[in-house]
Amino acid sequence: MAPNLYPLLGCSAPFDASNAHVTSPVLPPFALALARLLLGSYTLVTLLFTLIYAALHDHYANDYFSYFTHLTYIGLCAYFFAAGAQTLAYSRDGAAYPLQRWPRALQALHVVLQVTITTYRKPKPIPLCSISSPTFPRAAVVVTIVFWALLASPTTFQDTETAWSNISMHILNLVFALCEVLLTNIPPAPWLTLPLAVLLLACYLAVAYITHADQGIYRAALLLMLMLTHTHSLTAYAFLDPVKQKGLLGAYIVAILACYCIVFVIVRFLIVARIRLLARKRGNTSLVLAESLTEWEEVAGAGQPKGPGPAAVAV
Repeated sequence: MAPNLYPLLGCSAPFDASNAHVTSPVLPPFALALARLLLGSYTLVTLLFTLIYAALHDHYANDYFSYFTHLTYIGLCAYFFAAGAQTLAYSRDGAAYPLQRWPRALQALHVVLQVTITTYRKPKPIPLCSISSPTFPRAAVVVTIVFWALLASPTTFQDTETAWSNISMHILNLVFALCEVLLTNIPPAPWLTLPLAVLLLACYLAVAYITHADQGIYRAALLLMLMLTHTHSLTAYAFLDPVKQKGLLGAYIVAILACYCIVFVIVRFLIVARIRLLARKRGNTSLVLAESLTEWEEVAGAGQPKGPGPAAVAV
């Protein structure tokens, strides 16, 4: 990667000088580390259980990794373990953490992973005991509301395993992501991560066609289709078939792209609002949050030393 792209990805030199990625306005570093590692452990148990259950009970483990829900949940699990380990290291001396010394490429990947776990969250209406329900790749808040308002059915909680799976992957994933957005000091996502995240979504779309070529069915659907139909039949989601849909296929793809961009902006706004609210609450009237390239930096007032300081907001 070109060196001049790293600042655009939030990887300044030095990286995260204010330790925003490993601190919280409400928890000390050690408690934050334990919380992240606990959430990572919970998501890992959930993934292992659903994979084993799918293999032994539902016999559909061969396409487990074709589902966007599972892929994003794996990303959530990976992020919490990675962020938890870095936070734990920081809590030991409160001065630095390993990622700050690692190659900038790894720093950039951490930032991109963080963006995906706060914007890719999406539920899927798939009972553990049934393989006839489709998966919908979409973003968090809007689709969570649409799912529980439109698609939830008696089968959503038809047994203990299904209920726990739906709650873990369709509700708690959003809760975990919002906790990271609102209860930590992570900075706003750099704007350059938006096209990168869109590229990853495009790669998943390719996975849908690979699955179709291998198994004869499409494992992806869009928010637009979700709002147009309540059916859980796989045949209803042949909209990804370019032969049948023709020009409509492009409209579906544009719809999910627009939906994701809106969610990206909303999440970024929430983080900026949190930073400003904390600055106001702590009485930092001389603290100005200025956006330089794609990073939010602290600009001290006249005569003020630059740096987070004891009362400054880590951004």
